[in-house]
Amino acid sequence: MNKTILGLNQQENLILVDKLNGLLANFQIYYQNLRGLHWNIKGKNFFELHVKFEEFYTDSQVKIDDIAERILTLQGKPLHTFLDYINNSSVLVGKGISNDIEAVELVVNSLSELLKIERDILKISDEANDEGTNSMMSDFIAEQEKTIWMLNSWLGR
Repeated sequence: MNKTILGLNQQENLILVDKLNGLLANFQIYYQNLRGLHWNIKGKNFFELHVKFEEFYTDSQVKIDDIAERILTLQGKPLHTFLDYINNSSVLVGKGISNDIEAVELVVNSLSELLKIERDILKISDEANDEGTNSMMSDFIAEQEKTIWMLNSWLGR
């Protein structure tokens, strides 16, 4: 069995790099959605949501960097073009959204999609004994589940 320099199975490692690149692409779409929501939000909840969307995109920037650095740690190459992001993402692109409810629903739906991807990576990283990726996914999942709960509470659900 061939091992990487980190002691991980090479084949499992390649799968994890591919999955992490998919997560990276989806986070980039999510990030850009948040920028658009931050810029374009209107209405009575403007001040609250303008700040909240900035908080979310700032957090996403950190996660994007963490994901890319994890890919590099696993000796992979992170995707880095907009074309790659679009071709490797399932998070919906939100264009021209200025309504508060529609904006928050986009964030909830995007986070739900990210959770699916992260849970898939968590399962694979656990089976591969990749504690670094496993820990990162666990942290992302716990935080995003809480954010979904809070946003759903804001939506009155």
